[in-house]
Amino acid sequence: MVATEHAHDQAGRLENIPQQPLHQIDTPFEKATFGMGCFWGCDSLFGATKGVLRTRVGYAGGSTESPAYKKMGDHTEVIEIDYDPQTISYIDLLDLFWNNHEYGLTTRMKRQYMSLILYHNEQQRQIAEASRAEEQVKRAPEQIITEIAPAGPFYPAENYHQKYRLQGHTDLAKGIGLTPDLLHTSHVAARLNGYLIGVSGLKQFEDEADLLGLSKDQVQYVREYVIQNEGGGIFC
Repeated sequence: MVATEHAHDQAGRLENIPQQPLHQIDTPFEKATFGMGCFWGCDSLFGATKGVLRTRVGYAGGSTESPAYKKMGDHTEVIEIDYDPQTISYIDLLDLFWNNHEYGLTTRMKRQYMSLILYHNEQQRQIAEASRAEEQVKRAPEQIITEIAPAGPFYPAENYHQKYRLQGHTDLAKGIGLTPDLLHTSHVAARLNGYLIGVSGLKQFEDEADLLGLSKDQVQYVREYVIQNEGGGIFC
């Protein structure tokens, strides 16, 4: 179970500390877009995955113009991922996709939470279709219902959905200078949004903590949550 925010006595140390959190990263990237159920969980999952540079959640896959959370129309909750293909492959991302669905791959849900792969080029389409066929063999006789379709317009979700777990740690969010725009683009925000619920574990966090531009107090604060939550659930 994900721990709730604690240590209010740390508030003064987590805010207003001279530092340069690593919000922007200029590594060449490719995009991947997946629907896996509630997008809060997969935002944390992919955000702290090695090789992922940025994440944002939103609505895609349908035809309704200007969807919103309470007026989504025929769209699906999805995550849009910017990733470094030199560090993590599209196949690696698909492996996480297949193994981390909130509602499973064979249970038909309303379109909001359906299993969906939106490909951005022909190579992604071919890889996704081959991967689905392999996954179907593994899961037979159950029938995978994941849809594969070309990526169309992506509509970012409301700010309160972005980096949802990180926003629950208000002092930390303020301390790294998180703004509405950075909710959609920040590298360090994506990482912390996953680490705070234990994604990728303590060793990876400690290996890259110094690169994220955090203060010592912030590193210790996040470290405590990684330890508490490693191995726990990621979904709503």
